Amino acid sequence: QVQLVESGGGLVQPGGSLRLSCAASGSIFSINSMAWYRQAPGKQRELVARLSSGDILYYGDSAKGRFTISRDNSKNTVYLQMNSLNPEDTAVYYCNFQQPGMSIWGQGTQVTVSS
Repeated sequence: QVQLVESGGGLVQPGGSLRLSCAASGSIFSINSMAWYRQAPGKQRELVARLSSGDILYYGDSAKGRFTISRDNSKNTVYLQMNSLNPEDTAVYYCNFQQPGMSIWGQGTQVTVSS
């Protein structure tokens, strides 16, 4: 069984920064991609950033230029560095690992941007 645990969320002022972490426990067979999604109340879950095999990067329009996804293979951990945060970034953020034939989700961590 593989479990993903997010951390690093919280309350931050507009213009501030946060770094989210997602650590995988259990055995990892093969990872096709690691990604961060977010979901605000009344909104669909949206892809924020993705790191795929071959080090292929993707950023959603709202994240480009402000957020950075990275990984630490030795710790089976993916990070999301978020800078220049604004209230529109307020959401629950979820990490996701894609394996062959399986998609694994974390519980989510709340990010609130407010003065």
